[in-house]
Amino acid sequence: MSSLRSIGGLREIADDYDLFLIDQFGVLHDGQAPYPDAIRVLQALKSKGKTVTLVSNSGRRSEANVERMEALGFPRDLYDHFVTSGEVAWHQLSASIGTGEARRCLLLARGGLTSAVEGLGLELVEKGADADLILLAGSDGDSVPLEDYLEKLRPAAERKVPCLCTNPDKIMITAAGLRYGAGRIAEEYEALGGPVEWIGKPWPSIYRFALDRSGGAEGKRIIGIGDSIEHDIAGAQGIGASSLLIKGGILIEADEQELSDLFTEYGATPNFLSQSFVWD
Repeated sequence: MSSLRSIGGLREIADDYDLFLIDQFGVLHDGQAPYPDAIRVLQALKSKGKTVTLVSNSGRRSEANVERMEALGFPRDLYDHFVTSGEVAWHQLSASIGTGEARRCLLLARGGLTSAVEGLGLELVEKGADADLILLAGSDGDSVPLEDYLEKLRPAAERKVPCLCTNPDKIMITAAGLRYGAGRIAEEYEALGGPVEWIGKPWPSIYRFALDRSGGAEGKRIIGIGDSIEHDIAGAQGIGASSLLIKGGILIEADEQELSDLFTEYGATPNFLSQSFVWD
């Protein structure tokens, strides 16, 4: 990892970038509360006139995430834009439904929330056997066994029902610890023979959406910040941006060799490494 520079805080590199694409879970908060210095870092970036766009593999739409962030203590004025994979998928489905796309949808979302499809005119069904489309927006992996999801999905996989996975994270941070995420369910659906379209980091569509919302990439020095090598670091590398890996999220227990192995596995090495999302 000789080309990887460890930094103590974002102050060391903030002046070198104009646009900051920042993950939420594992960087800003753990789903229950902000990390100790997260609000201060966002305040510092805004005081320097930086553009801050939060980019999240959340199957919920952007506004639902903004409201959750407010409830956690993050005012809206701490960032410029909030882009989620759920928002990207909603716009994609909205554009395609009128052209004969499937309308009977099995929605799998955390807590049974339906905001991911509101306004789309989809008919929600309870069984994979009745679905023309699977929208995999979230996981209740801290309370529902994986096999329960697979039992519901097997009939759909046998019929090759298309699945949109709008939360590609295979591991999620919960109050009970790390649990399997929607991305793991999608992997299992593929193993059952079902086709999956992945929407979110590291795939290009969410970055195109985020850059469009942020005024484009031309002339901007861009850095992606996150705690996932597979999603945040590989995604930033894919758009030619620099990247900062925050080790205090899902990789908190990983040692140097394990990190090196993950860099090789995903073909992505961050430019910078910090133990947590702090200013200095």
